[in-house]
Amino acid sequence: MRGGLVAMAAAFGVFVGGAGQAVAVEWAVEGAEGLTAYRMAPGAIAVRGAGGSADGPLLKAGASTYTDSIGPREKKYYTVELDGQSSAYVSAVAVPAPGATMGLRDGIDVSLQAADGTSCGPGRHRSFLSAGGAYPVADYAERIVKAGGACGAAGVYRFVVERGDADGGDGSPVPVELKYVAEPAQKGDSDGPTAPGAWSSQAPSKPPQGEGEHITGGTGFNDAAEVRAGLWKDELRPGETRFYRVSVDAGEQLFADAEFGQSPGAGPFVVSGVRVGLSNAARGYVMNRTGPYQGKPATVSLATPPAAYGSGGGGEAARGMRFAGWYYLQVSLNPKVRQGTRGGGVPVTLHVDVAGARKADQGRGKAQDGGAGSELVAATGGRRDEWMRIIGYAGIGTGSALLAGLGAWMLIARRRDG
Repeated sequence: MRGGLVAMAAAFGVFVGGAGQAVAVEWAVEGAEGLTAYRMAPGAIAVRGAGGSADGPLLKAGASTYTDSIGPREKKYYTVELDGQSSAYVSAVAVPAPGATMGLRDGIDVSLQAADGTSCGPGRHRSFLSAGGAYPVADYAERIVKAGGACGAAGVYRFVVERGDADGGDGSPVPVELKYVAEPAQKGDSDGPTAPGAWSSQAPSKPPQGEGEHITGGTGFNDAAEVRAGLWKDELRPGETRFYRVSVDAGEQLFADAEFGQSPGAGPFVVSGVRVGLSNAARGYVMNRTGPYQGKPATVSLATPPAAYGSGGGGEAARGMRFAGWYYLQVSLNPKVRQGTRGGGVPVTLHVDVAGARKADQGRGKAQDGGAGSELVAATGGRRDEWMRIIGYAGIGTGSALLAGLGAWMLIARRRDG
């Protein structure tokens, strides 16, 4: 089952407006020692969030991307206009400078509110240090249209971004990138059929073998390098994060292993030295995985629930996998690893696999066949992949809901991650 297009590629071009008008800009966050830094969307529109709940700048749904900055303990308000039929996802990406030291209580909170202050759903908190380093963090606040749901009426709403306490870290303003996408109303029951059973968190086949293809990951969501199932090789320096995008269809699971190689020199033991994160097509948080690193080969793995449209129940990972479309892998190396690299980089091999969901009691290498739930595995092909490449920022599609058994899946995944 497919959904409609909700967002086109970010607009390109630069223009300067008159006094009081927004200005489209192209810029990158400055990185220490020449580190690769996050690049904002070309043609992004600079705005200034309001300090109070009224008169925040308007963020329009669709192609436009917006930029601002936020200081420690600052709260900024933006305005969005919601109709009564479309689900809405308003995201913020906060970007510390690569290699920066951030405070233990620093990070961002995002929320969506009605004009009277009513929350449209749970607020989201993302800590700069939740993954062991000062990496870009992103999430959205959402309004899901459903019977009896909050904020169902058309009108003007507020998107709120709040930064935490920078004590003990970098107190400089942090650039933020803002985007609003809307998902058209679904025909019939938007929750779709329920899938039976728990789902396997093990990859359906052995990791791909061979030399792998060399690739340079992007700096962020806007220039993420496209990868498919297979083996990919890159190199990171301490403090860097590389972004890769992979197409995941409804009913499919994403499996990724990042193998960090030997560093050029001996270094300290860093508890969260290496990291793999995942965000969805609307820049919503799915998961973070970290591992220790001391200059010797180390692997960090992640496995997702099946991607499908539904209520997002079953925990953060299931909530994050509610769409079919582009998913963004983020591979990071902790700045503290720097002491052991002698100024060089660390090789990274990325194993990527995308496959139709299998029940938890099915062994490795067995494909799901027939029976209840088999319609959830949607075929992928050149036509769909070409369409996704043309539009750039993937359309958030609809799929079948996968609600039952996800709690059991999460328990299996935790055992595997442990």
